Amino acid sequence: AVKMSAPTMEERKACWGARDEFWQCLDRHADDASKCEKLRLSFESRCPQQWVKHFDKRRDFLKYKKKLETEGYHPPEAAGKS
Repeated sequence: AVKMSAPTMEERKACWGARDEFWQCLDRHADDASKCEKLRLSFESRCPQQWVKHFDKRRDFLKYKKKLETEGYHPPEAAGKS
């Protein structure tokens, strides 16, 4: 069922909890989503679709940012020349 109303506090907490568990699983398994399928389904069932999309984008962004912080920025054209 698609609820268009804003989630209650309980629903938000359930959503964030499911997201955190899913993300922790991804962290433990080097982002192998197949190892975290149950948590992914739980995340998707507890969060509004829009939030799922938003959190997926956010995780990609955070991973990208962390990569820059740990590896430094390498311009694309420098790849493969080292």
